[in-house]
Amino acid sequence: MKTKETIRKILLEKPHLRDNDNKLIASFWYRELNSKNIDAEEITALNFLHKYADNELTNAESIRRMRAKLQEEEPALRGEAYKIRKGKLQEEWRKNLGYENN
Repeated sequence: MKTKETIRKILLEKPHLRDNDNKLIASFWYRELNSKNIDAEEITALNFLHKYADNELTNAESIRRMRAKLQEEEPALRGEAYKIRKGKLQEEWRKNLGYENN
């Protein structure tokens, strides 16, 4: 499964990960390790770091960027933090900056 498809599936299955990139990345890597027949609960931190350093695991920044892209393309995948930030706070900022709608 491609990175984009996996992230989309995770965001649909676990909405609480939509607002937390660290937890999303950890969940992605957990699935990625299991798909490579590596027991994510048994791998040592050192072995994990070697795999990450050797580019055997998806880069964290790639996961973060793909999450952002998916949430841009599919608003239903956006989290509560986005809705709060773009809702009342955005209206307040616009008002404070003098961009009130007439």
